[in-house]
Amino acid sequence: MNIYDKAHELAQALKDSQEVQEITAAVKLIDADPDSKRMLDDFRNRQNELQQRMMSGDMPSPEEMENMEKQFEVLSLNLNIRRLFDAERRLSVIIQDVNKIIADSLQHLYGAQM
Repeated sequence: MNIYDKAHELAQALKDSQEVQEITAAVKLIDADPDSKRMLDDFRNRQNELQQRMMSGDMPSPEEMENMEKQFEVLSLNLNIRRLFDAERRLSVIIQDVNKIIADSLQHLYGAQM
């Protein structure tokens, strides 16, 4: 059994998953609507900026976090954007589950420390 072949099979299974298909479809619909695309792009840019700041130790203020939450709620009113967010969340859960399965399979090497 070649572990790299299995990794490529897993990658293909993810590409073929319902979640990735839903993300792709939602992105196409959003891209076709300039207002939705602009709102989502603005949100993603602000989200990335905050994440970069947090990684460098600069924690955003509670007001900034509240503002991002409100912007997320407003974006979620857009059906196509909500569809994208929902599919991204489901894909994220799958990836977390796969990571846990892999980590759990190696737990015996290090005891219960993982």
